[in-house]
Amino acid sequence: MGTPAPFLFLISVFILLKLKFRCCRYLQDRPRVKPITEDPTSEKNRYMILSEKVQNPDLSDIPSQQLDELKKLCEIEVVPYSLTLGYPYWTADHILKQILPPGVEVPSSFETVVKSCCHLNIHDELLPFKDVIAKVIYDKNYPRIKTVVNKVGTITNEFRVPKFEILAGESDMVTEVKQYGAAFKLDYSLVYWNSRLEHEHIRLVSLFQPGETICDMFAGIGPFAIPAAQKGCLVYANDLNPDSVHYLKINAKINKIDGCVFAYNMDARKFISQLMEVPVCKISLESDDSTVKACDTCSIRAIDDAKAEDTNLGVEKKEVDGNGVKNDLDGMQNSSRTVDVSVVESRRPPDCFTEENGNAHSGHKKKGNIHKRMKGSVLPKAKAWEHVNHVILNLPASALQFLDAFRGIISRKYWKGPLPLVHCYCFIRANETEEMIISEAESALNAQIKDPVFYKVRDVAPNKVQTSKIFICFIFYYPHLPNSPTPLCC
Repeated sequence: MGTPAPFLFLISVFILLKLKFRCCRYLQDRPRVKPITEDPTSEKNRYMILSEKVQNPDLSDIPSQQLDELKKLCEIEVVPYSLTLGYPYWTADHILKQILPPGVEVPSSFETVVKSCCHLNIHDELLPFKDVIAKVIYDKNYPRIKTVVNKVGTITNEFRVPKFEILAGESDMVTEVKQYGAAFKLDYSLVYWNSRLEHEHIRLVSLFQPGETICDMFAGIGPFAIPAAQKGCLVYANDLNPDSVHYLKINAKINKIDGCVFAYNMDARKFISQLMEVPVCKISLESDDSTVKACDTCSIRAIDDAKAEDTNLGVEKKEVDGNGVKNDLDGMQNSSRTVDVSVVESRRPPDCFTEENGNAHSGHKKKGNIHKRMKGSVLPKAKAWEHVNHVILNLPASALQFLDAFRGIISRKYWKGPLPLVHCYCFIRANETEEMIISEAESALNAQIKDPVFYKVRDVAPNKVQTSKIFICFIFYYPHLPNSPTPLCC
């Protein structure tokens, strides 16, 4: 692709800098194009490429006074010159505007996962050109981007993971993300991740204090859970997608806070209900082996067991050996525990810093302190049914519908301290109001919410009138529920 640059100076090297200073306004001024180039016929000469402003060979476009000064310094020879700017020079946006049909919207942004995988949402009108679009984006961003994918259809699976087709580059979508000092490993084809939410992850975690207990009902691979644990919080993290929990455990291990992140793989309603339930052995103090077994661990890969009606909440113990996740149940099964302690340990450790490796359950000590970022913070000994500081519901499409699971799960007899702060993420569409969100939440809770706060996270599809919406965080304190077993205290 050529551009007019018809003339250039042929000058000697010893006055090159002086001429460049005086002629800078008339030199070629394009990004990544050097206005001075070598003369292939003489080492003593250089070409100074003039801009498109100079169109006459007699240089009449340059003021005569400046031209006379130049001629006093050296003998100037003006020769024609053709400057070719090809495919490598132009940006992806410029190329796509040239090759796509007039009037179509050129993809101007895309989701990039760790500068490795480019996620496109190509509109129907551009689908016939999806391959050339992907090729241009891949060429212009390699090696920063190694894979270009396009989301296919709408999200219909229960795990809320988009389906992708690979348009260019490598087929392997396993990558690593780094945010706010934490590393996240993930398979982009199996789990949900959105790099644009980094600021929100940082904002929410900044509200947590060391030693607090966090309950993350839709934890994914741990964008809230991992940094919260790094800050010194104890985190109960649940997700229905077994692949998400698989990478959550890997990420806890990578960031050396696996002793403070307890991962669960079950339906969110069942998770919060069983986590907050006071164990029978706590109430009756009866020693029964069956109760101990009922509180033992359930495998992440045995998701069907977690869905069974008679399966109690359990913590899955895994150890990452670099290539995958390995079961490590022997230490728990062989430990001697009373009924009360066994139930407590199945839900959380009394202190996640009791051993050097930060894992009170493993039974194997490792050298070194992997919790240096915690600065010696010690977690409280409160159990989940006694106190939780924050509950996170990060499933904006349907989080409000899960609030009914909070009915009657806290009892005054065992609860200690203030009620938890609930962070419920949801969408507000153009025809909806904050009052409608509050009404839906109160209906699900069967209780009145006092002094709620709305925080705008980001606009979603702002250019599409029919589908535009606002992604918000709906924040409120767990209310006094009239149908609780006993009246709640603040």
